[in-house]
Amino acid sequence: MERLKNLGVIPVNKDVLYSLYDDLKQPKDKISELVRKGLVIRVKRNLYIVAPKVHNQEISRELVANHLYGPSYVSLESALAYYGLIPERVYMMRSVCTKLHKQYDTPLGHFEYIKVPENYYPIGVSQEIIDNSYAFLIASPEKALCDKILTTPNLRIQSVKAMQEYLEEDLRIDFSVVRNFNLGILRQCVEVGKKKGELGFLLKFLSELKF
Repeated sequence: MERLKNLGVIPVNKDVLYSLYDDLKQPKDKISELVRKGLVIRVKRNLYIVAPKVHNQEISRELVANHLYGPSYVSLESALAYYGLIPERVYMMRSVCTKLHKQYDTPLGHFEYIKVPENYYPIGVSQEIIDNSYAFLIASPEKALCDKILTTPNLRIQSVKAMQEYLEEDLRIDFSVVRNFNLGILRQCVEVGKKKGELGFLLKFLSELKF
C-alpha cells in the first residue's frame, strides 16, 4: 500500500506501476490484482490512478482530463463552474484541444474534448496549482466563456443586447464576477478566433459592464 500511496492523485501509465513491483516475477498480474481489489482505477488503456481509499485524497477530475487526452485544458462549462461563473453543477468534464473531437466514458465519469484552432488554443490558458502537490491546465474565466461561444453549434448572436440575453438567460452568468475580467484576453480571442462578430459583441458588452 505504501508504494501506491506515494503516487498520490497523479495519473500514471502502466510502466510506472510496473516499476513499483519490479521485484516481482509478474508485476502485470499484481497490477491486475490491484485493479480487481479497487486499489487502482484503470481510467483507460495504459492510464491508471490510485484509488482514494489508498491515499485519502480526492481525485481531481481536472487533472485526469489533462492526462486522458492532450494536449488539452479544462474549459467550457467545466471551467465556468469551477470559477463559480454559472450556478449549475457540471457532471461532464469538458476540455478544449487541437486534435480531433474525443469522448471517454470512464469509472471517473464522462470526459469530452472539443477542437479549436491551433493559433487560438494557447490564449488565456493558466496552470492551477493545488496544495503544492499537483497542477492542471485550465482556461481562464475569460477564455472559458469565449470557448463556449466559439464551440457552440448554430449560435448566432447579432447584437450586444442579444449577447447580454445569452449570458443572462442561457448561461446564467454571475455578472459580479465578470466585472473583473481581463479584457486583454478577450481582445486576443477576437483577433484570432472564429465568430469574430459574437466575440466582438461579448467584448463590447463586458467593456461597458466594467463602468
